[in-house]
Amino acid sequence: MTNRIEIAPGVVHFPGSFDRMAQEALVSSLREVAKAAPLFTPRMPRTGKPFSVKMTNCGTLGWVSDTDGYRYQPTHPDSGAPWPPMPPALLEAWTSLVAYPHPPEACLVNFYDGTARMGLHQDRDEQAFDAPVLSVSLGDTGIFRVGGTMRSGPTRSVKLQSGDALSFGGPARLAFHGIDRIIPGTSTLLPQGGRINLTLRRVMRP
Repeated sequence: MTNRIEIAPGVVHFPGSFDRMAQEALVSSLREVAKAAPLFTPRMPRTGKPFSVKMTNCGTLGWVSDTDGYRYQPTHPDSGAPWPPMPPALLEAWTSLVAYPHPPEACLVNFYDGTARMGLHQDRDEQAFDAPVLSVSLGDTGIFRVGGTMRSGPTRSVKLQSGDALSFGGPARLAFHGIDRIIPGTSTLLPQGGRINLTLRRVMRP
């Protein structure tokens, strides 16, 4: 049975959800995803400032950010091609770890190099706020920080190692969260280092 640690109301850490073999298989699947939907650099609305992460998506919908705003769309912003399907292992993780009766529609694939980070933010571009968000970590350890629904509220941090999963929903569905930093050299999964974060989301109301 997968370990389950509730680190705050609605925020659940599942250490070691994917063993090394499963991690390697997932990375291989993600290489195929990136061939069909190459990594791109999202940009902040209004300012156009680039994110420090590169990203792509898989699933029926993908999240994009540019000067026109944050949104979900069914096609890659550069190629116009549909997003590739999610790897089955991710759908299985959603079924086993998340108590929600409908499948995810989007999986964000964020790649962090050793200097990348993600500031505190809310996931609020979806309609299905009753569905939790599930993330899977691969590669170097990331320092994940989560607070409440007020940006200025208290926060707590947890180290997310390669193979870990984490979900937030219920009272924490609109919690501010982010990645403070990556700890280089903490995993040998990715030959060139860095961290991949996979974020599964249900976007539309069933």
